[in-house]
Amino acid sequence: MLKISVIDRGTERRLVLEGKLIAPWVAELRTVWGIANGQNGKSALVIDLRNVTFISQEGENILLELMKEGAKFCCSSVLTKHVIQELARRHKRNSGEQIKCAREDQGQK
Repeated sequence: MLKISVIDRGTERRLVLEGKLIAPWVAELRTVWGIANGQNGKSALVIDLRNVTFISQEGENILLELMKEGAKFCCSSVLTKHVIQELARRHKRNSGEQIKCAREDQGQK
């Protein structure tokens, strides 16, 4: 199961994911991202992965897709940090672009 919450914080819109990012929920994340991105003014879009417990290959693919579209990521576990770092390396190698990462302590007060 995957829960997706959208939180607006003035300077950013955060998609908070909780649970397993696996095949059945990839389409839902893509839909929510599209809506959030379409409604977004000049706010940064951040994918918060701090409460994700598992990421399948399909989940990695959607994260890479979102990374290519300019998503920033927030993560704290060793698993999610490693996945994002590997995806960033792959993306950078394929495009030569810089990867934008959200600070982990942003918005935690």
